[in-house]
Amino acid sequence: MIPVTASIAIDENEITFDFIRASGPGGQKVNKVATAVQLRFDVRNSPNLSDDVRSRLIRLAGRRVNDEGILIIEAKRFRIQERNRQDALDRLSPSSSPASSETGDSLTGTTLTCASI
Repeated sequence: MIPVTASIAIDENEITFDFIRASGPGGQKVNKVATAVQLRFDVRNSPNLSDDVRSRLIRLAGRRVNDEGILIIEAKRFRIQERNRQDALDRLSPSSSPASSETGDSLTGTTLTCASI
């Protein structure tokens, strides 16, 4: 389980990773190695989220949640696949998530905000 708050945790089986090629400069291995990561989490069908948290998360994530209710977080800051994977997980799960807070409307949290997903 991946802890989000003291009372919310997401099962690792609910998260999938797709490894894709990152754009931009990369030297000799550019367009040959899939180092960027797309984390996918089915917000709409997760049994671990309350209806309130689910609706706040969908609202905060905005266009990063597709029509099927899948949250897609793309991480491509690093040239190493594992670091990008961890970066995507970090953006999904810190306990400071405004989607899991009582007010839930703040866009100043460090994760699950439109600016940082």
